[in-house]
Amino acid sequence: MLSIKEISKSFGGLTALRQISFDVKKGDIKALIGPNGAGKTTLLNIVSGIYQPDNGEVIFLGEKIVHLAPTKIARKGISRTFQHVELFGNMTVIENIMVGRHAKTKSGFFSSGFKLPFVMKEEREIQRKSEEILEYINLGHRKDEYASNLPIGEQRILEIGRALATEPRLVLLDEPAAGLNMRETRNLGEIIKKIREELKITIVLVEHDMDLVMRISDSVTVLNFGEVIADGTPLEVQKNPEVIVAYLGDEEDIPRGYNAHT
Repeated sequence: MLSIKEISKSFGGLTALRQISFDVKKGDIKALIGPNGAGKTTLLNIVSGIYQPDNGEVIFLGEKIVHLAPTKIARKGISRTFQHVELFGNMTVIENIMVGRHAKTKSGFFSSGFKLPFVMKEEREIQRKSEEILEYINLGHRKDEYASNLPIGEQRILEIGRALATEPRLVLLDEPAAGLNMRETRNLGEIIKKIREELKITIVLVEHDMDLVMRISDSVTVLNFGEVIADGTPLEVQKNPEVIVAYLGDEEDIPRGYNAHT
């Protein structure tokens, strides 16, 4: 579904990504992990069109998308969440979903301003679909509350719901478990798996919670200092010596008795 081909990106004299290549299979949950500053969010920003790479290609469903604007990439079927929750706090929960749903509308500024009949019908359909999404992510009972009043766990679920409103083929999740407790993280993992299994949406997950990553991912790509150091199944990556060193330091710094299976 998605191919990253030799992507490089620098900011001034700092190289954030160097010759990054990997594939994401249709229907998979692909985790992208690595220490802070490894380049994970930079790569998501390139895939979603926020940044342009210095070199390389991003190929989505056989089409090169690297020079498209974020709105065009979204319309092609890629949606995302952000490392820091980006909700409209002064809008209700359902209004936040409806904002995402408007990416699928056909009415323009003129017809919306004059509230033509087909526009009003489309608005009712947006409302109905948004309510369905809220029920699907277990937030239907919160629909009339302000988004800013939700606990952080529900805010992150709401942001995923807004991403689903665009009817994506691929969703990019940037650290969705950040700030969540164990129960909220477990609930998040179940929702991500449900989205993949029931809605058949492919997912790229950037995450630091290794328990979540190893529990729900089909494959894992590991970045360190802007380079790919491992790519494989969760078990293969867990046992990779370069990954262990990247997370725990030089070999002499690794705690005695460390077990890659734990």
